[in-house]
Amino acid sequence: MATLRQQIEQISREKNIKPDVIIAAIEDAILTASKKYYKSTEDLRARFNQESGQIEVFAVRQVVETVETEDTQISLDEARKLIPEAEVGAEIEFPKPTDVLGRIAAQTAKQVIFQKVREAERDHVFAEYSARQGDVVNGIVKRQEMGDLVVDLGKAEALLPRKEQSRAESYQTGDRIRVAIVRVNKAAKGPQVVVSRTDPALLVKLFETEVPEIYDGTVQIKGCVREAGERAKVAVWSRERDVDPVGACVGMKGTRVQSIIRELRGEKIDIVEWSDDPTTFVINALSPAKVSRVQVMDEEERIMEVVVEDKQLSLAIGKKGQNVRLAAKLVGWRIDIKSEEEKRRAVEAEMARMARMVEELRALAAFGLSEELCQKLIDAGVEGVGHILQLSDENLTQVEGVDLALAATIREAAARANAEWERREAEEREAAEAAAAAAAAEAEAASPTDEGTAMAGAEAHEGEPDGER
Repeated sequence: MATLRQQIEQISREKNIKPDVIIAAIEDAILTASKKYYKSTEDLRARFNQESGQIEVFAVRQVVETVETEDTQISLDEARKLIPEAEVGAEIEFPKPTDVLGRIAAQTAKQVIFQKVREAERDHVFAEYSARQGDVVNGIVKRQEMGDLVVDLGKAEALLPRKEQSRAESYQTGDRIRVAIVRVNKAAKGPQVVVSRTDPALLVKLFETEVPEIYDGTVQIKGCVREAGERAKVAVWSRERDVDPVGACVGMKGTRVQSIIRELRGEKIDIVEWSDDPTTFVINALSPAKVSRVQVMDEEERIMEVVVEDKQLSLAIGKKGQNVRLAAKLVGWRIDIKSEEEKRRAVEAEMARMARMVEELRALAAFGLSEELCQKLIDAGVEGVGHILQLSDENLTQVEGVDLALAATIREAAARANAEWERREAEEREAAEAAAAAAAAEAEAASPTDEGTAMAGAEAHEGEPDGER
């Protein structure tokens, strides 16, 4: 049966499966066929004989003192007639002929072998491509299925879903395509390799291919974000001071980055220098816009305020907010962009608000509080009369020199002041509304009605000669 060994080796090479896996499949197949043929309760086992190249089938019986099941047990006396050194608990194998299995058994064996080999092939494909997630591979577009593309990778077919396709690209059957492996799903029909043209891993691998400094590790890509087909930002860093990371990626006259842009069908790529200082990194990430200043508003929530010149605002924000959105993703901070004019107005509004609060607190002197106490409330950061009414006794007693009794006095003065100011505002509002109503009535009385105007016009026409009308 040298031919069987040769067939095993051939299948192993073609399917890239270990011979042991194929042998195990054949053993299972012959065992299944034998059980169907003999239709007994014997404990049958199959084993590949490496010397003869044949699959041997055995009925295994266990040595026992008293036989209860003849198909699977043998007495110690009977066993010692065959093997003198046999002991209780040992197993003795009785060969079963396989040449009598027949055509149906052979067909069953063939089906089991195909199934086992197919399962092993699927497991091999799953293991291979699972380990290559994030890699870029070449393929050929095989067909289209409801907007999705099926890509032939050679050893397996991959699915390029519509959502993983760039809006700037279109492919036809037979086109060559480079894709990034994003995940491998186990399915009933075999492993499903899912690939992408929008994943940042594709852009990273393209840079590794085009830029030797990235391939050898001199320049590292620290971050990459994309809106596929439109714009991308890549943060790079050099391990050597003499190597400019941005210049290395751009290349002489932009040759390196241009080849990547062509591969991505014209997608704009901003290459910026990475920094471990968030402020510096944000300034770089908002390129090509020039930033005037950056202020960290909340370090825990990772919020920054960026101020740019008025003329740079639209450039910093980008088309439909694309530039600032990508920069925020790249840096990992929320970026609030303002122009110099907007910032000036915000500062003026804040100063006006603070001035109103101080004025309110100082005005409490007219309602029984000392000027010194009013100043202490200002220094403690109390934000006006409305704020006092919201504060608890515990909060008020934290102000220097304020006890529970004085806290009640402060709250009473604030309540009286608030009521007085609301009364004045109501009176002013009523006076304004009355003045507006009087002005409207006066204007209506002074203007002629539409009917009076029409009658006056008719009378004027009646006094004119016919030829002058």
